[in-house]
Amino acid sequence: MSGGGDGRPRQLPLHLALSPSYRREDFVVGASNGAAWTMLERWPDWPHHVALLIGGEGTGKSHLASLWAEKAHAPIVRASDLADGDPVALIRGGTLVVEDCDREPLDEAVLFHLVNAVVSAGGFLLLTARVPASEWTISTRDLASRLRAIPPTVIGEPEDALLQRVLSKLFRDRQLSVDSAVVAYLVRRMERSFQAALRVVDALDREGLARRRPITRPMAAEVLVQEGLGDLVGEAGEDDEGDGAG
Repeated sequence: MSGGGDGRPRQLPLHLALSPSYRREDFVVGASNGAAWTMLERWPDWPHHVALLIGGEGTGKSHLASLWAEKAHAPIVRASDLADGDPVALIRGGTLVVEDCDREPLDEAVLFHLVNAVVSAGGFLLLTARVPASEWTISTRDLASRLRAIPPTVIGEPEDALLQRVLSKLFRDRQLSVDSAVVAYLVRRMERSFQAALRVVDALDREGLARRRPITRPMAAEVLVQEGLGDLVGEAGEDDEGDGAG
């Protein structure tokens, strides 16, 4: 990124790969994900032995699936890898998570076997996907019928209040003091996902360190553009004024 324009030397921040944290304390519950959180917390008191967790990219479904897997001692596999494993061995422990079931290739025969084995053994199977089973490309009619009979639990896009809480927590975790007005600005303008929140906070942390300055709204505007995570049309004039917190 360009310099801060004040003649101060820039530090060169380290660019470390972002690894999502799937700890329980890192999951923030709100209206958009409350039903999914409640469903996973109620296990093993589920109405069905197979659960469908549906959510778009960055909504936190992998985080939730990981928390349930830890609680239920369940292995996690990707649907595209099912053909490489032994379905009987996968479900031997009685619980299993299969991620990204709406992505091809999907070995329908193995998945159908898993569903039947789980139901027969009284175990539990958690399937995740971006869209409901009714929108998956499945040619095995019995499998399609069984999956579509299971009510999906859907995670929506994070609402403003939830996204603001997530951003605030991410800043606190990095011991960054950021004005609430800056956080509110980010919420209005950034891509609505938890992955985007991680990227924005990481980029702002690095930029603040490089400039040796606090994180401000103009800095946030620059980072949103640089990272391709926001739309600032109509606010350019407002954001170009001074380097105040706004």
